[in-house]
Amino acid sequence: MTTRDFSHLRRLILKGTGFVVLIGLGQIGVGATTARAATDKYPEDAFRQKTDAEAIKALYGKSADASDQIKLDTPEIAENGGVVPISVTTTLPGVTSISFLVSENPNALAASYLIPEGTVPSVANRLKMAKTSNVIAIVEANGKLYSATKEVKVTVGGCGG
Repeated sequence: MTTRDFSHLRRLILKGTGFVVLIGLGQIGVGATTARAATDKYPEDAFRQKTDAEAIKALYGKSADASDQIKLDTPEIAENGGVVPISVTTTLPGVTSISFLVSENPNALAASYLIPEGTVPSVANRLKMAKTSNVIAIVEANGKLYSATKEVKVTVGGCGG
């Protein structure tokens, strides 16, 4: 065998080893995700609630206090209620979840996210809004609930409007 043949063989072995390592890491990641998913229950009841107060109670079992440590970004006027951009960031420590509610939608709870420990507490989404309404961000941090609210004026409804 020539030096070139050995180099080619070496590259093949290294690629194969790297592939096996990646598969092993993938299995570890899938196992961790599956274990977390098995312990988290989908909040079906909360997503069925008609008012924001009922949805917050069903999701968290307590009420929220307004906080200036939550930055809720929404447009003042949404030209199309079918795709209203929204984002939330917070400086609160120990955030475990962030939820979006739209007061005037047929079902108030629009989205809810679990925030893993060590993750930057920032979430963005596009929501459907039936009509002009308050958009509420709920942040759970260190076992307490905090909120930020903004009104969004909708010119064309997104939930069948």
